Amino acid sequence: MERESMEFDVLIVGAGPAGLSAACRILQLAQESGDELTVCVVEKGSEVGAHILAGTVFEPSALNELFPNWKELGAPLNTPVTRDDIFVLKSEEKAVKVPNAFVPKNMHNDGNYIVSLGNICRWLAEQAEGMGAEVYPGFAAAEVLYNEDGSVRGILTGDMGVDEEGNPKDSYMPGMELLAKYTLFSEGCRGHLGKQLIEKYELDKDSDPQHYGIGIKELWDIDPAKHEPGLVVHTAGWPLSENGANGGSFLYHLENNQVYVGLITDLNYSNPHLSPFEEFQRLKTNKEVKKYLKGGKRVSYGARAITKGGFNALPKMTFPGGLILGCDAGALNFSKIKGSHTAMKTGMMGAETVFEAIKAGSTGGDDLVAYADKFKASSVYKELYDSRNFGPAMHKFGSMIGGAVAFFEQNILRGSLPFTLHDTHLDHAQMKPAAECKKITYAKPDNVLTFDRLTSVFISNTNHEENQACHLKLKDPELPIRDNLPKFDEPAQRYCPAGVYEVVENDDGSKKFQINSQNCVHCKTCDIKDPAQNITWVTPEGGGGPNYPNM
Repeated sequence: MERESMEFDVLIVGAGPAGLSAACRILQLAQESGDELTVCVVEKGSEVGAHILAGTVFEPSALNELFPNWKELGAPLNTPVTRDDIFVLKSEEKAVKVPNAFVPKNMHNDGNYIVSLGNICRWLAEQAEGMGAEVYPGFAAAEVLYNEDGSVRGILTGDMGVDEEGNPKDSYMPGMELLAKYTLFSEGCRGHLGKQLIEKYELDKDSDPQHYGIGIKELWDIDPAKHEPGLVVHTAGWPLSENGANGGSFLYHLENNQVYVGLITDLNYSNPHLSPFEEFQRLKTNKEVKKYLKGGKRVSYGARAITKGGFNALPKMTFPGGLILGCDAGALNFSKIKGSHTAMKTGMMGAETVFEAIKAGSTGGDDLVAYADKFKASSVYKELYDSRNFGPAMHKFGSMIGGAVAFFEQNILRGSLPFTLHDTHLDHAQMKPAAECKKITYAKPDNVLTFDRLTSVFISNTNHEENQACHLKLKDPELPIRDNLPKFDEPAQRYCPAGVYEVVENDDGSKKFQINSQNCVHCKTCDIKDPAQNITWVTPEGGGGPNYPNM
């Protein structure tokens, strides 16, 4: 098929913090040197920020560097952190506050802000467009295009208007070839194309396996009398500890009598009966969380996988014709539960590397090895290196002892231990057979504090064009019922936070694995946690998925 094509100097896949920071920085450098460069950013969400989901306590270090005058430019950082409270939860009624002196310094948030990361991305997109970037939301990067020599040539956007059988509908519009000297991939955690590039170029051959968590988050309007703008609350322990899982929660007071509340569940849990969504609902019944939410109203809901392997799991980030940046490469600092500033910084360094190459006369296609040196000399490298033991310690020893290791490193040593802990166990391989694990019975939602998944998906504003090809691909369509159901009670029914996967009964009494792809919030958990690695998440039509307001 003959497709339309467009060529640019630099193509950026994903309008998140990394991609937009890269666009802004490369255009800043072009302006400073009097050069003209064409920069294009494609984003699968219906608008910039539609798919952006984070805690978010935001560290402004990278923003200070990118736009020192961000306050004058109107960046939406309106609520500075005023206080950190950390609790160890023991049960629904019991919570023990951790004295400030025993909190690892990485958990302190002096100088940080409680923000909507989606709104920051919308603002960054405005800055990039103001400098000449072309930003195209609603266009999903479906495929990597290669030159004959194996270098990356660009991407193909997904066809629009294709039915479930792959036939063109009346609304059919073929995808376009977007070509560039260099293509920067910044799709966020478990990026669809990033995953392929890592495999193709063996970028992770010298790295530990990547590790993940699933973050589930709600936005609430609360009683003004209970609102403390700038208050940051973190918890560890219950309810996850009750079922042998690790993770922790957050509750952040932003402006306008609103709070973010969420739970991060490490995806190395072993009990297939566990449901991260239901664990999050339980969390909200704890007295230290409930006291803020009681009398309030839930406004929005979302879920997203996060990378937490840290320094040890970082892949090589360069390959012929491009770079992999931000959370696509796993550059999040899990000891801080922050990845926005690191993503932005990797984007800025990627921009500088690409600009220098083009300025030196490069026509593209080469492996930008200079980025590795730039990265190694950066604050991001040091930050990730210094916290490299945090994740493995949590996985090996649990939240309590792992937290003690983090405290000793960060507060006593003011650096890191002289050795490196590793966790080489794959998250999906930790699942135990259902018969060996405690069955978990979750309470029915009260629809006041706790809710079901479908009600939650509704307020995520998730939608996909009707009658389109399913974007959740099964390598073996029979495996869920044949293998996963008898061995693991098919855990996709529970690890998915959007009710996408169901086991239903046919008229003849046999079982069927049903995929409700319309509900998908693009969290990528299924791609990560399926014990057989049978599910592959690919991009649906551009514009589909959630549309998060103020998240």
